[in-house]
Amino acid sequence: MIFGVPELEDLGDVAGKSVLVRVDFNVPLSDGVITDDLRITASLPTLRYLTERGAKVTACSHLGRPKGQVKPEFSMEPVRKRLAELVPGVELLENLRFDPGEEGNSEETVARLVDGHDLYVNDAFGASHRAHASIVGPPKHLPSAAGRLLAKEISVLLGLREQPRRPFIAVMGGAKVSDKLSVIEALLGIVDGIIIGGGMAFTFLKAQGHSVGSSLLEDDMVETCGRLLDGPKPLYLPEDVTALGPGGKLFDPEAGGEVRQSGVDIPDGWMGVDIGPGTAAVFADVISEAGTVLWNGPMGVFEDPRFEAGTKSVAMAIAQTRAFTVVGGGDSAAAAKQFGIDGEVDHVSTGGGASLELIEQGDLPGLEALRQSVGG
Repeated sequence: MIFGVPELEDLGDVAGKSVLVRVDFNVPLSDGVITDDLRITASLPTLRYLTERGAKVTACSHLGRPKGQVKPEFSMEPVRKRLAELVPGVELLENLRFDPGEEGNSEETVARLVDGHDLYVNDAFGASHRAHASIVGPPKHLPSAAGRLLAKEISVLLGLREQPRRPFIAVMGGAKVSDKLSVIEALLGIVDGIIIGGGMAFTFLKAQGHSVGSSLLEDDMVETCGRLLDGPKPLYLPEDVTALGPGGKLFDPEAGGEVRQSGVDIPDGWMGVDIGPGTAAVFADVISEAGTVLWNGPMGVFEDPRFEAGTKSVAMAIAQTRAFTVVGGGDSAAAAKQFGIDGEVDHVSTGGGASLELIEQGDLPGLEALRQSVGG
């Protein structure tokens, strides 16, 4: 058991048993070819544990968003071929989301999934914050457990909530305060400080009375940001920014528009799109003195090479700190990979939304289902 969730060993002898394993094989495809098989290889320890002990394993996953319709471009066939190379003998069902009952958590869908199986294993952390049929349904009918990948996510992320090494610093980025407000509020009860970057930083700067030009701004969140800034925990905001001038376009250098460093009072018509070098240095200093760092969200539009410096600087600081470091999936994981530091951090989560929800709420529908499974 880990935080009350049964693990593979809790299933007992699996020899001769038929095991349904929910995995997250939502891999990127280009013209029907897998461009990154990390999500497949991440579940190999679970699949091999079961097959090497004589279990008959059937894996199931979603792929893309077919919205309950059978769409050939979302077929699991490319994944099935790759899986057969890595773990011969493991069956893979067709895309779960071809069935509208998957996202609708239909009892009929659950019944079809569990039919003929003796045990259930959830190894799909990235989908465990969804109350979908394949996540919350099988534990009502079968003895169930967390796979190796899910168990590791639980250990690391709930460990951050329970006993982080201090000081605990969260690095938060992304576009909108409104998207992460509940997470920020929850983190303020756990961390010792929050670094704020990305588009959301400009709403906080506005709350401090700064002019933000044409930068991303949520006017209806300014008062809330002011309240958070007045709280007992420090929020570290940009002290300078990299801005794009009038006429400029993201991802299109040929469109014109000057790029220059600016203070946090941004002129009309200019748009802040990254933290500046001074801010990057300050943030790096805070990170270097931390005991634990959780990173979720880029510092700017790092996909555009003109505006990658801030996110890269923070990524490098996270790689070099002696703190225990966690990257919370999503865009942060993509940035960590782009800048080559994904192997330098202690844990890269496989679920952006799921990781934040678990840290925020302390539980997920998928974990609750496992705790209450018929074999629990």
